[in-house]
Amino acid sequence: MTQSETLVLSSYHLRAEQVRFFDANGYLVLKKWIPRELLSRLSEAGAGWIEQGLRVDASDPAAEDYKFAQRPSGRTMFRVDYLHNKGFDASLELLGSPQVLAVAESLCGPNMVPTYESMVFKQEGDGARIPWHQDAVHPRKWRIFNFDVYLDASRIGAGALRVMPGTQSEGQDICRLRDEFGWDPPDVVQVEMEAGDVLLHDVMVVHGSERTAGKALRRTIYYEFRAAEEILEEGPWDRAWIERRMRLVPVAMGRYARLFACASQFNWRVAGQFRPKPLADDDAELRVAHEVHMSGAYCSAGSAGAVNHE
Repeated sequence: MTQSETLVLSSYHLRAEQVRFFDANGYLVLKKWIPRELLSRLSEAGAGWIEQGLRVDASDPAAEDYKFAQRPSGRTMFRVDYLHNKGFDASLELLGSPQVLAVAESLCGPNMVPTYESMVFKQEGDGARIPWHQDAVHPRKWRIFNFDVYLDASRIGAGALRVMPGTQSEGQDICRLRDEFGWDPPDVVQVEMEAGDVLLHDVMVVHGSERTAGKALRRTIYYEFRAAEEILEEGPWDRAWIERRMRLVPVAMGRYARLFACASQFNWRVAGQFRPKPLADDDAELRVAHEVHMSGAYCSAGSAGAVNHE
């Protein structure tokens, strides 16, 4: 599939005008995209993941999946990585839903690979800023995007994400943008979201959020997608890793179908060369880790290599 082609096979696939908007601006909002029952299950899972992270012992190998930062108010958890093996089926149900997979197919083609999954959140009262950044910089022969599910509302004036439309076309000098414009560059968009809304964002669009006081809890689930062909051509992973990651798709589709048997299901049209061989145990590889990352663009050398943090 070329960058300009678009699949419109169901009501959950993006329309041509939506894809054009995404390509021109680097983001797209899908309002009320997640069904209420699935959203409720995701919200429950989100609370559970936070509780797990707050309880886990630092000596436990699982502790590395729960990320903390030192804030003025003290040590605060802000992120959970590798959601699928943490005791709640909701993350797999979401991944296997037509609401997610049809969008991924629209932008990446039928050989889409779910490359990352995480939940990033700001605890109540944690109004830490997310500096301007690009998640990952790549040659732009293929689309790479994040599917961002908001579990809580995000308001203008209370830390809503800011996006610089059009900046995804090339690598940006983030320090120059910050120093020249602060939080108000020309044409900046503040993206106000409700629970159940979805933000699609190109991994190269510049985005961030300013520091706020007295902030309410805000949790966002991030799934990144890339085409298998893009990974083989540009890396940073190999074919074996692609197969392990793509094995998540039929497992996830099965979890979604088990819970939402009467709902429409996604028809995965993956090419035979990429169709993964199933394992006897569906749970055997729910945590497919990353040893390397594609570098992003930041105004802090220490941040290089971080992904999906807002």
